[in-house]
Amino acid sequence: MFDSLSDRLAGVFDKLRGRGALSEDDVRSAMREVRVALLEADVALPVARDFVDQVTERAVGAEVIRSVTPGQMVVKIVNDALVEMLGSDTAELHIDVNPPAVIMMVGLQGSGKTTTTAKLAKRLAERERKRVLMASLDVARPAAQEQLAVLGRQASVDTLPIVAGQTPVQIAQRALQSAKLQGYDVLLLDTAGRLHVDDTLMAEMKAVAAASNPVETLLVVDSLTGQDAVNVAKGFAGEVDLSGVILTRMDGDARGGAALSMRAVTGKPIKFAGVGEAIDALEAFHPSRVAGRILGMGDVVSLVERAAETVKIEDAEKLARKMEKGKFDLDDLRLQISQMQRMGGLGALANMLPGMKGLKGANVDDKALVRLEAMMSSMTAKERARPEIINAKRKIRVAKGSGTTVQEVNKLLKMHQEMSNAMKRLKKLGGFGKLASMFSSGGMEKALAGVAPGGQLPGGLPGLPGGSSPFNLPPGFDKFTKK
Repeated sequence: MFDSLSDRLAGVFDKLRGRGALSEDDVRSAMREVRVALLEADVALPVARDFVDQVTERAVGAEVIRSVTPGQMVVKIVNDALVEMLGSDTAELHIDVNPPAVIMMVGLQGSGKTTTTAKLAKRLAERERKRVLMASLDVARPAAQEQLAVLGRQASVDTLPIVAGQTPVQIAQRALQSAKLQGYDVLLLDTAGRLHVDDTLMAEMKAVAAASNPVETLLVVDSLTGQDAVNVAKGFAGEVDLSGVILTRMDGDARGGAALSMRAVTGKPIKFAGVGEAIDALEAFHPSRVAGRILGMGDVVSLVERAAETVKIEDAEKLARKMEKGKFDLDDLRLQISQMQRMGGLGALANMLPGMKGLKGANVDDKALVRLEAMMSSMTAKERARPEIINAKRKIRVAKGSGTTVQEVNKLLKMHQEMSNAMKRLKKLGGFGKLASMFSSGGMEKALAGVAPGGQLPGGLPGLPGGSSPFNLPPGFDKFTKK
């Protein structure tokens, strides 16, 4: 997401950070490059022009010229301007009304509207603890209603029973009546789409809106279509009272022009972003966090939220107790890798951590996690608990069973050994509690030297000094990256 724009901007700001002072010419030259970067990212020309003018006006002031670190000040100004362009505040769903709260999903055919309806329903059911009913009003596309029913079963969300021969307005009325009688909190109406914005589509949506009186009308658009997505949003906004936009396939959009242009051109907030094919791959759109990702500042808040959703507390507590005793076997490493996969893999984590340009540039292979887990799955429970018993014959068996090589098995065992040694050194220091007190009392170098001679901590603990990046891969893990 935003990879190409992020890389271009990083190059511009690296030049600024390397200078002790900035002249007005330096700033204007950098802003010209920013404008080119935005246009290459498919940002609408008027939006890119206004953005650069706004940033330039702020950046050429005395605030930057006299700043101790002018390069960082320019980055801050650009960050603030990006947040404003994306919408400043997170736009929440307004569903705290007399139930059922009706949400009407609209958009063109092929934008991912039906799938997004199911994703939103699952999110509301699990996070907001709402009773949700979904209803498909698409009588034109073959099997559209059956598709929503299948997705409803996957998301564990109820769908309105299908009655053949009803019009979209009749289905909406029946859905509203059912939601009221059965005590549902939220009703999601998945309307029909077309290949383009036309009078028939708009008339149908207006009729459904009149029959159901929705509190939210969300437009679903495909971010991969770039500026065409913005044009579609403008077309809908001129005909229907939209309350927000959901951008799908954001994980596949390396440029991000649609997201950056959408709010400025349409005046409608982006409320959610689809970030994958999984039924739970829908994120709230936070402008400040997205701006941080674009500028390489990371998104630690989203990372923590994702960890809280995917990491099981009992597993984490069990691992912490073992590590306090200086124990760390291959079952523990396997658990860590499984948790990383549930959080989206190394690529997703790299986008959320500050200072991760180096890791992304190293072309980390997310399949490395799969290969590591395959090797450990090919071991017996006894071998995972006592890796030291894995001799040459066992290594050959593990390699054949996992489709890897003996060399890769050796790298895995070496990586585990180094992590295990660090845990033992941690125990000698007095455990995590003692380590934390050493950090807080100013003994940071001593703490690091005790756990990891050379300063690099195994296990990828973020935010600690000593490495070239705030995020250090486990020892030996770089051997599993793409060449």
